[in-house]
Parts: sequence; C-alpha cells; structure tokens
Amino acid sequence: MTVFNNTYLVIRHGQSQANVADIVVSDPAIGCVQYGLSPLGEQQAKTAAEQYSGTAITKIFTSDFTRTRETAAIVANTLNLPAPTEDIRLRERYFGEWEGKTSAAYEQVWAKDALTADNNENGVESTAQVRARALNAILEFDAKYHGEVILLVAHGDTLQILATAFNDLPPNQHRTLPHHETGELKLLVKQGDAIPPQVLNTPKK
Repeated sequence: MTVFNNTYLVIRHGQSQANVADIVVSDPAIGCVQYGLSPLGEQQAKTAAEQYSGTAITKIFTSDFTRTRETAAIVANTLNLPAPTEDIRLRERYFGEWEGKTSAAYEQVWAKDALTADNNENGVESTAQVRARALNAILEFDAKYHGEVILLVAHGDTLQILATAFNDLPPNQHRTLPHHETGELKLLVKQGDAIPPQVLNTPKK
C-alpha cells in the first residue's frame, strides 16, 4: 500500500476585495497584482491560524494570487513560520470569458461542470485540468518531503475540486461537497493514509 509521507492541510483565502465587489477575478495578470484581502479577510486568516490546534504546521505553499499570498503571510506570521512558498499549481481556476463578471457566473459554470469533467465552455479551465495540476503539486511535495505538516493556501473552486480526489468523486462533482468558506482551514489527508488510486493515476501536467 502506498501512503502519504506528509500531512496536508488546506485553507481558502480570507474574504477578498473581489468577493466584496462580487466579481470573478481568475486571470493571473489581474489576480496576482490586485484584489487582496478585505479587513474581514485579514481577520479570518488570523483567526484560522490562532484557532488551529492540530500538529504544528511546518511548511506553507500558496497560490501566487494576491489574496492567497496575503492569507499565507498572515498565517505564517501568526504561527511564527518561515515565509510561504508560491506555487502556481494552486492558483484560482481560470474562468475564461466570465472574468470580471458577477459571481452569478459561477452557478452557470458549475451547471456545465455537472455534465462533464472536461467543461471548457467559454474558455473555462475544466475540473479535470484543475484537479490534475493541484494533485501534481501534492505528489511532488510528497516525493520531496517526509514527516512534514504542509498547509496549502488556495481558492474556493481549486480546493473543492481537489477534495473530490479524496472523496472518491469525479472532479466535476465538486459542488456535491460541503462549501469551503473563506478563511476556513481543513485537514485534507494525514501522513500514513493510503494514497487513493485516483490520486496515484493523476495525469502528469
């Protein structure tokens, strides 16, 4: 049986300025330089770190979007951890032509997702693509490290889609899982847990 060498935690960024403005910000050209955390989002990140009571976190990897970098920095500072490492595989799902539209666009994309894991309509990144890149990051970390407690700082859709691999679901069924709230920190998988076949069989990207 192949098992995980590390424990993985995940946190969605705190409430962002994009959340407050009710717009889709998924383009790295915009999201990596604008739309950081709101004051509430900053507090959510700090509270998540303060309330964490599990095994001590040792490493933090984060999406390079402003809202995730700021969340990761707050958590690291609160817990006196080394500076987080950026990894573009943890980025927000790209929503194509829905960029800059209101959050109502998400429901339309999710309705299409439910039909196929390869939904690329309107230039949207498919759930299969999102899951593959996020899992490739985890598999790389697991090959490199041993005995670490690794926190991944990412985005709502990215984390929902990633979670399907650990709940024996196809990636396009991500909306059947509990909603991952802003600033919510969760356990993804523990060191010593068996690596699911769908994770081991992740396409290389």
